[in-house]
Amino acid sequence: MAHQALWGGRFKEPLSEIALKFSSSIDLDRQLYQEDIAGSVAHVEMLSACGILTAAEGRRMKTALKAIQKEIETGKFRLNGDYEDVHLAVEHRLIQKIGPLGGKLHTGRSRNDQVALDERLYLRSAIRELSRLLTQMQRVLLYKAEKYFGVLMPGYTHVQRAQPVMLSHYLLAYVSMFERDYERLQDCRVRLNKSPLGAAALAGTSFPIDRLKAARKLHFDGIVENSIDAVSDRDYLIEFVSSCALILMHLSRLAEEVVLWSTKEFSFVTISDAYATGSSIMPQKKNPDIAELVRGKAGRVYGALMNLLTLMKGLPLAYNRDMQEDKFPMFDAVNTTRQSLFVASHMLVHTTFHKNRLTEELREDFTTATDVADYLVRKGVPFREAHEVTGKIVSYCLDHRMFFGNLDLETLKIFSKSFDSDVFDFLLPHKSVEQKQSAGSTSPQEVKKQIVRWTRVLRGRKI
Repeated sequence: MAHQALWGGRFKEPLSEIALKFSSSIDLDRQLYQEDIAGSVAHVEMLSACGILTAAEGRRMKTALKAIQKEIETGKFRLNGDYEDVHLAVEHRLIQKIGPLGGKLHTGRSRNDQVALDERLYLRSAIRELSRLLTQMQRVLLYKAEKYFGVLMPGYTHVQRAQPVMLSHYLLAYVSMFERDYERLQDCRVRLNKSPLGAAALAGTSFPIDRLKAARKLHFDGIVENSIDAVSDRDYLIEFVSSCALILMHLSRLAEEVVLWSTKEFSFVTISDAYATGSSIMPQKKNPDIAELVRGKAGRVYGALMNLLTLMKGLPLAYNRDMQEDKFPMFDAVNTTRQSLFVASHMLVHTTFHKNRLTEELREDFTTATDVADYLVRKGVPFREAHEVTGKIVSYCLDHRMFFGNLDLETLKIFSKSFDSDVFDFLLPHKSVEQKQSAGSTSPQEVKKQIVRWTRVLRGRKI
């Protein structure tokens, strides 16, 4: 039997069971009970400070609200489908516990500003947790970059061998990507951390409340100034989920590298058995399922983002019940991002890079072709001509089933008289890497600078 609605005075008939089940959000928003009670406690404290409640009333209500939180946590009070939402459930239980005084809790506020408050409090905690997980992922990548410092590998463009790079340099590229994700979350928090409480339904309230006092009690940086804006937008949530989508995009790319590199064709890495699965029919298989799942989870967060954007498109001001549908994509984006970051960092810890294989692959390719062209430029040959000459040398090697390492000076001079014996310093992969001079390049000295910098940044970060 459904409890009587706290808003039912104007109605002659109770809400039907069918309508209640359809409109109820408690199966989702009960996850916000801690935020909801924290907001109510701050609201009560503010009402008391403003003289709207007596000090004794405020103390009694606060004690009861904290008791309700314990009841929820111990299972004594169950947030079930008998209630429309978590807000009405908590208020109904408060009235049960302290009588008509509990009905004063809602003075000067509405569920419209209440839910916006709960979401902001929830997302603030989510940002803190995801920031910690991002930092942990960066630390794992940095650890691998330090461990494999000096190991070279083929760099790729278009999934084709391009130039030699340091494996550490490759891994640190993801550290940089995740740093921007970290920064986006911090930027999002700045705009998120404003309190909508006290905006009431949309027009504010005639009670002499102090919105800023309540905001400070909840550690907000201020209030959402316009009361209509405070209850009618979800841009803070959309911005947060877009940040999650970018995190999953970067995670998906990293997962794809692991999937590719663990194949027989690449054999660059071996994933721990603890993070792989087998086949139900093919006994020899070792599948990179965890990496594939991380890659696939990106689609869920993208879906959450499109869900929210579509939900808010075209809604007139102020609050509309459509906005109740923001809970599922919000919770799903948080949970998916949290789980993906957690499992991906652990998988990476237990992934082994094959140094010999990476080095060997560089010997049997033409990844130093750009260095040969640059060598000719230093000898005074225009770059476009140097590019053409080098391309002809590559074609010659392919026709004769050989690589740069098989060439002698006499053969090279057939293609350009500008070649001299010092060209062999540019043909070897490790020489190619050492020759790089630009800031942020793959040279050992520049990569070492990056490692030192990231060590300082990440070790000094409080998470």
